[in-house]
Amino acid sequence: MAGMQQALETLASAVTKRFGDKLARLPSHTGELGYELASEELLDAAAALRDETQFQFEQAIDVCIVDYLSYGQEEWHTEWATRTGFSRGATRLAPVRDPGSPRRYAVVYHLLSVAHNLRLRLKVWCPDDDYPVVPSVHSIWPAANWFEREAFDLFGVLFEGHPDLRRILTDYGFVGHPFRKDFPLSGEVEMRYDPIEKRVVYEPVEIAQRVLVPRVIRHGENYNEILTEARPGDE
Repeated sequence: MAGMQQALETLASAVTKRFGDKLARLPSHTGELGYELASEELLDAAAALRDETQFQFEQAIDVCIVDYLSYGQEEWHTEWATRTGFSRGATRLAPVRDPGSPRRYAVVYHLLSVAHNLRLRLKVWCPDDDYPVVPSVHSIWPAANWFEREAFDLFGVLFEGHPDLRRILTDYGFVGHPFRKDFPLSGEVEMRYDPIEKRVVYEPVEIAQRVLVPRVIRHGENYNEILTEARPGDE
């Protein structure tokens, strides 16, 4: 463990020497290495991290999005339970932005160096909340192609320069981006087959709110009158 931590600190020194203040190191209570950088610096930094000998991050093992809408609200700062529980489920009310989080979407790249057996994260903020766009890194790490499509599908973040940015998990007629924190729990539209038109149609969602009470069926001697009666041989 100490050897790995030393290797990470050596890598951190190399990153600082190579990129200076273009990459800002992120705090980590687990000792992992991550950096924040501006979107306009992403492609140059990514190419250097892949190609230069001291880095050799040949693989992008994941690209994911963090939605910071409502981040830091009071209910998340707690060490005890509540009667209602904690939920990220959104209602159709207007979302509340935390004033301490001026930007909403961050793209996080998880990189792996097989040559050095090291991992690194890059975090890039989308400059515009209403039209979130960052450069595509598919030309540097081809595996990012489908990762970026998934991020676009679920969060609506656009990747400039992507060769085929289409939905990959939701249906062709899906409306909205379901992993956004302000996406309604019941969705926007529902799909059904219309026997008269003989085709699939999309309509505004109509899901009645209901409370489900589970029925619990228990088995065992304590719950079966026949089994609780005295049996031959019992004292």
